[in-house]
Amino acid sequence: MDPVRFDTKIAILLRDDLAAWQELNVTAFLASGVAAESGMTGEPYRDADGTAYLPMLRQPVLVFAADAATLAAARAKAVVRGLRVAVYIEEIFATGHDEANRAEVARFGGDDLNLVGLALHGPKNVVDRITKAATLHS
Repeated sequence: MDPVRFDTKIAILLRDDLAAWQELNVTAFLASGVAAESGMTGEPYRDADGTAYLPMLRQPVLVFAADAATLAAARAKAVVRGLRVAVYIEEIFATGHDEANRAEVARFGGDDLNLVGLALHGPKNVVDRITKAATLHS
C-alpha cells in the first residue's frame, strides 16, 4: 500500500526541561486540542470481533523539543499566520480541572504565557518554518 501524503502537518513542541511524566501529560492534552478540530480524526476502529474503538487523529503527529524562547517564538509565528494553536502553560500542572486550566491561561497575555508545550496544525510548509528552530524529540 502506498503511504498517504498529507498537505498539512501536526506538530507538538515541548519545553526541553520537562520531566518524563510531564512530557507525556502535556503531549496527550495538546493532541486532544488538535483532535477537537473538526475533521481531524478518522473513522472509529473495529476489531475482527466487532468491538468498536475510538477514532484517532488521521495523520501522524511529530513531537519536538525546544527551549522556552523557541516555544514563545513558535506561538507568536503561528498566531500571526492565522493557525489555531493549543497551549499548555506551567501553571496548569497545579490545577485539577479544565475550568481552572482555562482560568490560568486567561490570566496572561499571549506574549507572557509560561509555555511548556504547544500544538499546531496547518499547511506543511508553514508548520515546517514555525518548527525550524526545534529538534525532533528523542
